[in-house]
Amino acid sequence: MVEAAVRRLGGDVQKELNALRGKLKDDKIAREVVAPALLLIQAEKLGVNEESLRYFAAVISGAIGGDGYVSAAEGKVGLTSGERPIALLWAAALAAHGIKAEVEGAGTAFKVVASGGDAVRLARLYFLFGPPLLEGGDERVINHKLAEAVELGAEGALDIRWEGLRRRTEDGPVTADLTISEGDVAVKFNVYLRNDILLQFISTDRSRVELAARLLRHAGVNAEVKRVGERGEWRVRATTDRLAAGRKELRDAVAGIVEEALARGWVNRETADRWLDKLRGGLTLKEGWPKYEVGLAEGALVVRYHSTNPGNIEREAQRLRAMGLVEGVHFSVRMPEGGKRGYVRILKEGLAYAAWLSVYGKDEEQRSLAAGFVERILQRAKEAGDDVRKKAEEIVEEGKARGSLRLKGFEKEFEVNGVKYKVKVIDGGAVEEDRNGRKLLRIRITAEVGGVRSEYIITYGRRGSDNAAVGYAYIREEADAERFAALVEALTGKRPRMRRRSDGRIDIVCYEGHLEGFARYAELAEAIARWLEETGRR
Repeated sequence: MVEAAVRRLGGDVQKELNALRGKLKDDKIAREVVAPALLLIQAEKLGVNEESLRYFAAVISGAIGGDGYVSAAEGKVGLTSGERPIALLWAAALAAHGIKAEVEGAGTAFKVVASGGDAVRLARLYFLFGPPLLEGGDERVINHKLAEAVELGAEGALDIRWEGLRRRTEDGPVTADLTISEGDVAVKFNVYLRNDILLQFISTDRSRVELAARLLRHAGVNAEVKRVGERGEWRVRATTDRLAAGRKELRDAVAGIVEEALARGWVNRETADRWLDKLRGGLTLKEGWPKYEVGLAEGALVVRYHSTNPGNIEREAQRLRAMGLVEGVHFSVRMPEGGKRGYVRILKEGLAYAAWLSVYGKDEEQRSLAAGFVERILQRAKEAGDDVRKKAEEIVEEGKARGSLRLKGFEKEFEVNGVKYKVKVIDGGAVEEDRNGRKLLRIRITAEVGGVRSEYIITYGRRGSDNAAVGYAYIREEADAERFAALVEALTGKRPRMRRRSDGRIDIVCYEGHLEGFARYAELAEAIARWLEETGRR
């Protein structure tokens, strides 16, 4: 195992890895060694294929879901370990599966970080084989790391192709095979042309059907896994309107099947033209916004669109995706079933992000789409009364203020308690961390305060019966604490609370008002918004 790791990593790591042998009597260390060691041995013995990738991704998913993190904004995926040799083993296991990662950190915390294309590949594997997808359910339990992985992994291109057009009887349905593949992973779907276009995959292997659903989602189609029949079979399927809401590559492939069937005289011209109009243009986003319901529930803003028509729900979900919102993070979807209404629900973070996009979107089309949506929601909130209007306006203003400033290059001079300070920020960022099951937000800022350069770190968590967002930093020297407080006040406009402990340490305490101030900076805004949404109560 050590030899395999040395071959993968190069450099002088053999001494550190050999040192692990003497620590394996410690149960905790032995347990941490098992996972990366088995992955490395598996790659050495069996090579890398779909089966080994499935096992690799399942193990990696557990590590990411624990103390790891995924950041689409930074283009990074990281794992955490308390021992550097174990972190090196993880890096070797990743390298054996074609993913380069760097070991960072010191003291008692080490990170194994994949960046750029390697992070994209790791995110795709986490998405394809990771924890179960939660379908349109309670957004309080949505896996936000998985949502980040979907966004990061979406940078990669899918290969979508069709073949084998056939018709078993003269009046039977037209069928074809359509394959969606992502790297080494591929699923072959059946396509049927009947009263509508039906794409489906059926198997008694639920994990295989789950993979098919994930690939469809990667192709822009909202697909759910369902159990069917009495033979233990599972199914995922999508019909015309959902397919028309998918990515262009998928729509083009399905359109190719329709065009060939038309050329052979197996479907009539009127039906084919109707299908092709939808597939070639996608579900239209030019129609006016429908009537969203806007109100308050226990003081929280509720924004929903209801319909019994699956096509209408899919159209709204597609429109939100086109705007730049991410399902599971900014909005949730429940499709109609059994004659009951489905819905699209805009989360608080979704409205705030739409407001941000209306100002800072990547192009005029995105800004215009977001602005139209925000305007419509504000109008509906106004119609619902002053309390609803004020809450909606508060969220929109908060969203527009996010990321309007940059930390890097920030400078300010001001006086605190008679002492003049000059604050100059060099860099900064924020990441989420899991600590004993708690989701924390760590804000790191490198700055010169009063001529002294240092790295300032404040860690936010949720506390108390009201689930308040509270951030702490612990400082030993009073001068350092004063500089820290000056930095926070300069950036947020609010002075933090300072209190001395019995052991002489000084607590720097920040609250949600400070966090809103931090969120105005582009380097921090996305991570703060995501953490607030993940940990907030609805």
